[in-house]
Amino acid sequence: MSETLTSDWENARAAFAAFLDKTPHAGRTVGLHDSDADGVAAGVIWQRGLERLGYTDLTRIIPDRERNAWTEANRAKVTAARPNSLFVMDLGSQSEPVLPGVPTCFIDHHRPEGSPPGDILISAYEWDPIPNTSLMIWELLRPLTNVDDLDWIAAIGALSDLGDKAPFALIEETKKKYKAKYLREATTLINAVRRASHYNPEAAARVLLAHSDPRSLTESTDSDVEELRAARAEVKEAMEEAKKAAPVFSGPAALIRINSPCQIHPLMAQIWRSRLPKYIVIAANEGYLPGRVNFSVRSAPGINVLEFLHGIDLGLPEGEGNYGHGHDQASGGSLPREYWERFLGKLGFATS
Repeated sequence: MSETLTSDWENARAAFAAFLDKTPHAGRTVGLHDSDADGVAAGVIWQRGLERLGYTDLTRIIPDRERNAWTEANRAKVTAARPNSLFVMDLGSQSEPVLPGVPTCFIDHHRPEGSPPGDILISAYEWDPIPNTSLMIWELLRPLTNVDDLDWIAAIGALSDLGDKAPFALIEETKKKYKAKYLREATTLINAVRRASHYNPEAAARVLLAHSDPRSLTESTDSDVEELRAARAEVKEAMEEAKKAAPVFSGPAALIRINSPCQIHPLMAQIWRSRLPKYIVIAANEGYLPGRVNFSVRSAPGINVLEFLHGIDLGLPEGEGNYGHGHDQASGGSLPREYWERFLGKLGFATS
């Protein structure tokens, strides 16, 4: 029987410890985590924490640009790692297993969509306030091993996902300890490399693993940090071009269409969400993946974009695309062009 833990930290810590108790220290333990700053921070903290607990055969995996653990390509990555136990972090949850027969622990803060029978789902979706995933991993490990020196990595994930005013003591504590400007700069750099056209989030993970604090990271001249800086410059240039796009409107939705190899559609959606607080903002990127349109959807509090997207039936065949996962005010999707045109038509926008 799978278990969804939404009540409090105590239950979450107990479930995490129980799953580790059943995870052999010498067995192949795999962590699959998202490619954004929160996901990468979660994966790095997970790796360091389990190393300190005596796990000797650890493998981290970052999904491809679709950032979906259940696609054929990403399942193949996990299968190739031959896990005896699997952690899935910051990638959502579904009732379908990622790898059938492999004990799996999902750790997440998005809206849960079930969990496979026999697996564990540690979900913070119904907590108040809702922590990000890397903060969850850090807190889950603290009673088991010393991860105090990884606080700045958890803070990077929190700043990226929740912002500067997130209601968690970690944010203010790490700002004082490491200085806010270094934390913010490190967060920007860690995020940039997954947004760049060449998509290399493993470089961000290596950077976090190689540095002891945000200042040493931001002042470093090693090749991985230089790659992050180049990615940041590319994304900045792409954003300047994308900002020239103007929204069009249909009912409650505002649509902004861009064409960039960089993953800037989430940033564009967030910018326009603040400008158009009464609308559901859809930022669509037609240049991110060949033959597909990737889009981000944002809304102001009180407008549920998950319910909005779930009300649009595209008759999408399994494996052809996905949409409508994530948070109540932050979601999106990836659709083949044929189904993207159908999506636009359902919303009343003109199709190309």
